[in-house]
Order: sequence, then structure tokens, then C-alpha cells
Amino acid sequence: MTAETDPLDPYVHPDDQAAESALRPSSLAEFGGQRRVSEQLGLVLAGARHRGTSPDHVLLSGPPGLGKTTLALIIAAEMGAPIRISSGPAIQHAGDLAAILSGLTEGEVFFLDEIHRMSRPAEEMLYLAMEDFRVDVVVGKGAGATAIPLDIPRFTLVGATTRAGLLPGPLRDRFGFTAQLDFYDAVDLEKILLRSAQLLGIHLDRSAAVEIASRSRGTPRIANRLLRRVRDYAQVKADGLLTRDVADAALELYEVDPLGLDRLDRAVLDAICRGFGGGPVGLSTIALAVAEETETVEEVAEPFLVREGFLMRTPRGRVATQRAWRHLGLTPPAGMNGQPPVAPDLFSGSE
Repeated sequence: MTAETDPLDPYVHPDDQAAESALRPSSLAEFGGQRRVSEQLGLVLAGARHRGTSPDHVLLSGPPGLGKTTLALIIAAEMGAPIRISSGPAIQHAGDLAAILSGLTEGEVFFLDEIHRMSRPAEEMLYLAMEDFRVDVVVGKGAGATAIPLDIPRFTLVGATTRAGLLPGPLRDRFGFTAQLDFYDAVDLEKILLRSAQLLGIHLDRSAAVEIASRSRGTPRIANRLLRRVRDYAQVKADGLLTRDVADAALELYEVDPLGLDRLDRAVLDAICRGFGGGPVGLSTIALAVAEETETVEEVAEPFLVREGFLMRTPRGRVATQRAWRHLGLTPPAGMNGQPPVAPDLFSGSE
């Protein structure tokens, strides 16, 4: 199973886009979870409406699938403003950014996804645009080049990033409001699933919602994706009844276990425990052992395994924890006691 078809991949799939658009909440009141962020952002937007001005620039950071794009759309909806959407990788030249900014209207929301991947020349132009609402357009080349200041309408930049540490300090400092999105708890995911089921026109038992939520890795995108897979199973094999037993059978078919691990996760842990004595073992060696790309193991499987205490990253390589051994039905090595076992240098590596 590749990252493109993995139901637990937190990144958006091509077939997710239409479904996600239909399920997105359109206001902060409908936005489930992230209560602290919702309350803080609500105050920022209410204050801007009271003053009759555009809200401060907003930076949203956090893992994929937690609602950064949804919040950007909500900001525009709450302010009654249009929204322009682009991404960091699409803006590789300062001229690309100047063209977008000069085309904005007064009060418009400019959503820039993956802002950490924007080119440095465009980034430096963005500094001036965010502070002074103007851009300097360079005309000519060499000694005869002239910078012509161009005023642009006041706008609100909403930047989204999964790697806030890659943003330079001067760019972070220009955002008036910064929000760190956290993983959702099971109760919030359950509410999201019940709402999504209602919008999809299907009856979802609360017990089934609890079962799906518990396996969704704290990520709404994954929860809604699993809901659609369970719905398909129920319609084909259970007369459309989405009960807990049906959800359990469907998720077992899709190889999502009760703790939210899928085939790739278990293959990684199995390779480390059975193949390499628990580690440490290098990332590229693990990828070869499970027949996946290194990037897939590192970006899809590893974050969840580390967060849930199945895997440790050490200077010498990846190490399986006692919890990983027990989850696979294996006995941890004698004397482990929570400490990583020592393996031969042949399998070490921190790549």
C-alpha cells in the first residue's frame, strides 16, 4: 500500500478534495475542536469587524489534516471577504507574488499554503507588503534598474505551514496572530464524524463513530476518509447500516487496527523488531525492508509511531519501544526495561 492510497495518510489525496469541500464547516461555531484557537481567532475577527478594518495577518501551523485550510476559508467567510488561494511552491519569483498582490481587492484574504516553501526573493517582497501594503517593482536591469513603489489594497495574509521552524524570524514576526493546531481528542473527532455523516445523508451509530474516531490518529481528514470507506463497506455488505460491528469489520478490511496502525506501520515495527533485534537501524534500511520509499516511511508512518510511543529516533537510528514489541505480540528483549537494546553497528545509522 503506497502513501497515495493509504487511508491513514494525513496529506490530502486527489479524491479527497471534492469530499472535503462538501464537509468543511463555514463558521467558527461549526468548527469542531481546537477550542483555544477558535476562541482566540474569534476575538481577532470580532475586533476587526468592530473597527471596520481587515484583521491582522494570521499564521496557522501544525501537522497536515488538522484544518488550516478550513480556518482560512472561515476567516474569509466571517469577514465577508473574498479569498485568494496559492501555495509557497507556486511562488518561485518575486514577480509571481507581485502579480497576485496587485490583483487583490480591499479587505481580501490571501491564503498562502506551505508558506515555508516560498522562494527567498518572494519572501523578501512579502515583508514589505505585509507591513506597508506596497511592493517595489523593479524595472530595467543592471545599473539602470529602477524600483517603482506600487501601493496595494489592505489585505489579510493567512499563512499555513507544517514546519514553522523553517520560517525565518522576520516573517514570523510580521504575523499579528499565530496559532498552533494540535491533534484532536477522540470526543471532538466523534462529533466531527456525526456531523459529516449527517451532511452525507447516512445514519451513523454513535458507537461506530467512537470506533472510527479512536483509529483516526487525532486527524479530522483521516476520520472523514475512514468514514467514507466504512460507508462504502456498509452499503455493499451491510444494507447501509453503520454500526460498531460494521465499522470494525470495514476497518479490519482496510488494515487499520484498534490503535490506528495500518499495514505500513506494522511492517515498519515488524522489520525493526524481528529483522533487526529492535534497533537501532537506519531509515533507509527500514525503507528497503518494507519495500517503500524512504520519504513515505519518514513522513507517513514515523511521526505517528514516535508520537504514540512505538518508536524512538536516536543518533544511531530508529529503535522500537516495549510498546511496539507487545503490540506485535512479541516479548521485549530481556533487560530492556524501557531502554533501547544495543544492536550490532552493522544496522546502525541515523539517516
